[in-house]
Amino acid sequence: MLNKILLAYDGSTAAIRAFDFALQLAARFGSKLVVLSVVQLPEPATMVESTAMVESATEHFNQSIERLRTAASSAGVDFSHKIVVGHPSEQIVHAADVEKADLIVMGHRGKSMVQRWLLGSVSKRVITYAPCSVTIVR
Repeated sequence: MLNKILLAYDGSTAAIRAFDFALQLAARFGSKLVVLSVVQLPEPATMVESTAMVESATEHFNQSIERLRTAASSAGVDFSHKIVVGHPSEQIVHAADVEKADLIVMGHRGKSMVQRWLLGSVSKRVITYAPCSVTIVR
């Protein structure tokens, strides 16, 4: 039923709660857990600025992922981590399609109603375009 779970992970408190939830599901159903971190570059970005941001974000994610990798190993869950560059919602939906994920799990980011209206919501876009079920963890 849940062969592969894709977790969108940005290191936030909400993402950590989403990881805990996804890990419990993966352990219970024997699912593979794929953790996706997305580096979003500012627009417009220069080549030098982009390279520095990607390197910095990659280092940050790789350090914070070790705790997740250890927890997954302790729970006996098959775990992998990917870092991609782009718009978060687009990359999450794309990864779910490529990975053939059965479920996307992501944390809820608390934005005000005005911020959501002006900027949109990553979770709303993922729910709208995802090729599979989506769980938003609060």
